[in-house]
Amino acid sequence: MIENILASKNVSAKTGVAVKTLIAAGLITLAALLPQIVHIAAGADGGMKWLPMYLPVLLAGCLLGVRRGLGVGIASPLFSFAVTSLAGNAMPAAARLPFMIAELAVFAVVSGLFSKKIYENGWAAFPAVLLAAVAGRAFFLLLAVIFQAVAPFTVEAAWTQVESGLIGLLLQAVLVPAVVILLRRLLVK
Repeated sequence: MIENILASKNVSAKTGVAVKTLIAAGLITLAALLPQIVHIAAGADGGMKWLPMYLPVLLAGCLLGVRRGLGVGIASPLFSFAVTSLAGNAMPAAARLPFMIAELAVFAVVSGLFSKKIYENGWAAFPAVLLAAVAGRAFFLLLAVIFQAVAPFTVEAAWTQVESGLIGLLLQAVLVPAVVILLRRLLVK
């Protein structure tokens, strides 16, 4: 969506790259901060219930498209892990990190596939987020099945995580499209 908006306003390629990079960096930072806020407000299980890191990644896909969304999806858990490890409480946990990177990458790619459609019609953000959530969580479960012999959790534990995160995904299925539609209205003028 942002790519199309910048093109419609005849923004130079150099400025466009700078804008998209700043947005991506802001979303990566938000993806590291939101889990901290949720854990303070909702306790240790708040992250599994509300899935705060997923929100900025979904925004990245919808706003920035597949490539930059994918970059945010991969960089967000890595950045969060690096920063929180320095504080002595790594989030996500090292054992969950590769699974989260893969899952968020799917979230970003699927929502990013809708970016141009969202520019044309902001309501396309709803199916983008819903399909990304289904695909990402399904991929996480598939990885749990494939790597169950070496994964630090069972398929049942992975399924429990998926179930406990349903409320967070439902909230994001409303919140992310609302933010995207609002941003589109403000920026397309």
